[in-house]
Amino acid sequence: MILPLSLMLSATSVAAQSEKEVDCGYQADVAGAVQQARLDGVAERDVREAIEAGNPSWPDRYSNAIPVFAAQIYQIKKRDLKKIDLRAEWMTTCMTN
Repeated sequence: MILPLSLMLSATSVAAQSEKEVDCGYQADVAGAVQQARLDGVAERDVREAIEAGNPSWPDRYSNAIPVFAAQIYQIKKRDLKKIDLRAEWMTTCMTN
C-alpha cells in the first residue's frame, strides 16, 4: 500500500512541475515576443496589437502580460537588448520562483 501512495505523490509533483513549466514557458514566450517587437522597431503603444496579429501560440490570457513586459523591455536600449535572450532569462527566473 505504501508503494502506490508514493508513486501517486511522485506523479502529482511531476504534474505540478509540468504545469509550472508550461506557465513559465508561455510567460517566457511573451517576454521574447516583446523583445523581438522592440528590436523590430514596433512602437510601444502598438506592441500588443503587433504581437497578437501574429497569432501567438499561448492562451489569450497571457497577452494581458504584454503591456507589463513592454513597460520594462522598452526601457532597455536596443544595443543592450540585442545581447540578451529575455525568453531564456525569464524562463530561468520563473522556474526558480
